[in-house]
Amino acid sequence: MNLKLCVAQLNFVVGDMAGNAQKIIACAQDAYAQGVRLVLTPELSLCGYAAEDLFLRPSFITACDDALKTVSHALAGLKGLHVVVGHPEGDDQRTRSVSVQRRFNMASVVSEGAVIARYAKRELPNYQVFDERRYFTPGKEACVFEVEGVRVGLLICEDAWFNEPALDAKASGAQLLAVINASPFHVGKGNEREQAMRDRVQATGLPLVYAHLVGGQDEVVFEGRSFALDANGCVTARAKSFEEECLVLTTSVDRPLRLEGAVASEGSHESDLWRALVLGVRDYVGKNGFPGVLLGLSGGIDSALVLAIAVDALGAAKVRAVMMPSPYTAEISWVDAREMARRMGVRYDELSIVPEFEAFLDSLKDDFVGTTLDATEENIQARIRGTLLMALSNKFGSIVLTTGNKSEMATGYCTLYGDMAGGFAVIKDVAKTQVFKLARWRNSNDPFATGSQPIPERIITRPPSAELRPDQKDQDSLPDYEVLDAIVSRFMESDQSPAEIVAAGFAKADVEKVTRLIRLNEYKRRQSPVGIRVTHRSFGKDWRYPITNKFRD
Repeated sequence: MNLKLCVAQLNFVVGDMAGNAQKIIACAQDAYAQGVRLVLTPELSLCGYAAEDLFLRPSFITACDDALKTVSHALAGLKGLHVVVGHPEGDDQRTRSVSVQRRFNMASVVSEGAVIARYAKRELPNYQVFDERRYFTPGKEACVFEVEGVRVGLLICEDAWFNEPALDAKASGAQLLAVINASPFHVGKGNEREQAMRDRVQATGLPLVYAHLVGGQDEVVFEGRSFALDANGCVTARAKSFEEECLVLTTSVDRPLRLEGAVASEGSHESDLWRALVLGVRDYVGKNGFPGVLLGLSGGIDSALVLAIAVDALGAAKVRAVMMPSPYTAEISWVDAREMARRMGVRYDELSIVPEFEAFLDSLKDDFVGTTLDATEENIQARIRGTLLMALSNKFGSIVLTTGNKSEMATGYCTLYGDMAGGFAVIKDVAKTQVFKLARWRNSNDPFATGSQPIPERIITRPPSAELRPDQKDQDSLPDYEVLDAIVSRFMESDQSPAEIVAAGFAKADVEKVTRLIRLNEYKRRQSPVGIRVTHRSFGKDWRYPITNKFRD
């Protein structure tokens, strides 16, 4: 006899317990009709991941309890079906007359209207974007239950990165490890996960199925890519990346157990990055109920890339581009912006900021008398543009997408309340060198069958410029981006000291300049919009440095 199981790789919404419950029910009913008797949902599937301080609200936990009952009751008539549901659970304890609330990151196995097994996550991550020790108490016990003659050992995400929980499950009689997960994406993470799970398989000798979440949640993206490994660590099934899928697997009860199903291909570095950005935009806009997006289109590569991502995510009808020329805008910027908008099929408007800029200078002329033009006048232009975009957003409801990249966020090469003004920073975690690579990749690939090569070649090859003063180029103020991005990566992502970076062959002057700019501009980054995390260390939850800080190494 063979056991059929289903990985419910679904896109849940944080706090929408009723909607999430219905998604689980619908997937389980459809899977049952296909002969499935075990359904695995991702970590905290009932409430979405991560609910952050909502976990601390008793009413939130109560709503999750009610949703679990809804799932159990709705599936009660499906004889033999077992559904693993991820959810938070709380209890109250009294110690010396003080009420103490504990929360657990739980997985409950519901079958025929009852919870027949329960497992509390044991290893609680508290690094990078994770804060689980803020909310949860670690569990202590293994959980093994039986379906169609197969004894299944439950693990939750971080548990499977350590040997002890998996070995405890085996010692309790498990023949198969079922790992439910919500593990945020960064480039390369998919291979890291498969290797980590291969290590667990090798330590236990048990096959493993990895059920993963898909979707965007604020700054993090979950890419799906659920998979199964046989007892030798070989991939025998893999779900698609960045898409919902109810992946059905067959488990033979013959020895050794083997899970078999469809094996989706792996994406390239740029393909995964592009689809993560697209999914992040789609879910942030859609889940928060915005009717569309708008952005400033300058004729430069950053805004061109963001426009292409937005159209792939939402469709041209929900995207508006606004060109806001200043006295320093080059003619080719107008031409390239118009061509980019034409290729994308979006609404395109031109709003000159020259009258507003002149009015500002006139208002400030008495205060500025005797001074020379500097970054002040440059920033006024950027802030006029930010004001216009936010006015359009207020009037029509579309969210403003900012277009700054990680290199700019690192060095402060951006204007507070200017080009940083907006609601969602699409490429905030994408270095400038990667921006060029992504643009070329998208012009050579059409992942969503739009039939377009979106970005004009001159936008890619033209030297980057903010165009806020005559003949301005980015490299007037910054090292070459290849050098800049390498220093940022070493200092910010890998915690290397300036001395170590110099020892690796970088010019001391460049290292001192870049690291100094990173330190000086923490106050700007604290006020920047939330943006999509695609590296293992982004500016946001991964990076928590004090603004007032005299440390210089």
